Amino acid sequence: MAASKMVMASLIHRRPLTCAAAVTASYPSRLVPHPPDLIKWVRREGGFVHEAVKISQEGNNGFGLIASQAIPKGSELIVLPDHIPLKFGPLEYENADGATSVLINLAQKVPEELWAMKLGLKLLQERAKVGSFWWPYISNLPETYSVPIFFPGEDIKNLQYAPLLHQVNKRCRFLLDFEQEVKRSIENLKPIDDPYGGQEVDASSLGWAMSAVSSRAFRLYGKKLPDGTHNDVPMMLPIIDMCNHSFNPNAQILQEQDPSNEKMLIKVVAETSVKQEDLILLNYGCLNNDLFLLDYGFVIPSNPYDCIELRYDGALLDAASIAAGVSSPNFSSPTPWQQQILCQLNLDGEAPVLKVTLGGQELIEGRLLAALRVLLASDMETVEKHDLDTLKSLSANAPLGIANEVAAFRTVIALCVIALGHFPTRMMEDESLLKQGVSATTELAIQFRIQKKSIIIDVMRDLTNRVKSLRAKDMTTTQT
Repeated sequence: MAASKMVMASLIHRRPLTCAAAVTASYPSRLVPHPPDLIKWVRREGGFVHEAVKISQEGNNGFGLIASQAIPKGSELIVLPDHIPLKFGPLEYENADGATSVLINLAQKVPEELWAMKLGLKLLQERAKVGSFWWPYISNLPETYSVPIFFPGEDIKNLQYAPLLHQVNKRCRFLLDFEQEVKRSIENLKPIDDPYGGQEVDASSLGWAMSAVSSRAFRLYGKKLPDGTHNDVPMMLPIIDMCNHSFNPNAQILQEQDPSNEKMLIKVVAETSVKQEDLILLNYGCLNNDLFLLDYGFVIPSNPYDCIELRYDGALLDAASIAAGVSSPNFSSPTPWQQQILCQLNLDGEAPVLKVTLGGQELIEGRLLAALRVLLASDMETVEKHDLDTLKSLSANAPLGIANEVAAFRTVIALCVIALGHFPTRMMEDESLLKQGVSATTELAIQFRIQKKSIIIDVMRDLTNRVKSLRAKDMTTTQT
């Protein structure tokens, strides 16, 4: 997406909403050159920041929080009272003025999967507003984000992975369409009812807002409902959202009721002892690299939750089986009893879910493994001796026999070879490109595709070892 022309401010203190579309500096600069001290602002507004918690520039990775001295386990690091988080939920809906009603109507047109855009509408309003309560926070936000919607077109292609390309294109199309929706909604409003104060809102500024929220917001408890539960409200949490990610964090977020006013306090507490010079780290979630790159703009090497997506396709599996030397595959023409099991696995029938995965926490997604085992079996009675959970389990010890298991694994290995062949470049070429020195967005794209290829290779290596082990076991059994 290219940024549109810069919006010139016609009023003093008017804050333009149009954003640069790509990262050009070695690290993303903030919205204003010298923003207010964020820690001082949080403390002044009744929040708490531990005296040892400092904001640190993390090389090319933006800002983070660091401990200037050792902090004991269990210590409160940050506490935000209820009025400091930036949110846009049911409470705002109940007290809507003209401008807020416009935002609510726009938010209702945003698909749930792009929930970050809903809060992004509120963020843009506060960014445009002179004297916004949240300006000290907003002015500290990055001016640009390294997410794929802002990649140059060539670097979107450089991702080389169809499922992510689909998501990037889908988000870009949404932003371009939603720009027109926003313009139609505000073009004839009275100035007092325009949430953006007469400023132009375009796809670039909407993309900035959506990226700011997706990369920084947390989905936490909101208002208490009559049944005692709480609704789920995305919130932007000043200072807290500067904690970087780790699957082995040293801090965690807690919500507690403030005894003085019964409102929620949001806290970050040290989950372990924090050493001097340690970063303060939170776990953003057990996410794959698709979501980390789409929403946060980074890639985790050797991410244990990363996987590759494939489409369950009978003809493709037939081709993989033939390539693997498996005799008489019938993936594209299952028998009625096999088709019935495929329906139970939701891989056939009226509304099948055909996306399956390799890698991650499951080496082979259970539904795919069960389908392979069943379709490579010829004996219905043997299959019916096992429940679906057993057929889906990789830890189940060759439930339909060693020959069946070897055939299933060899089919997946061949499927991996086909998947690798869909990438235009090889890993050695990718690694060579990185050594030559490339732009920040090209580097991210190459890192992403290297990780995807690594998953495929790791799956192949693991399954090859399993096939060798099964054959050795079969040979030993035969000799006995």
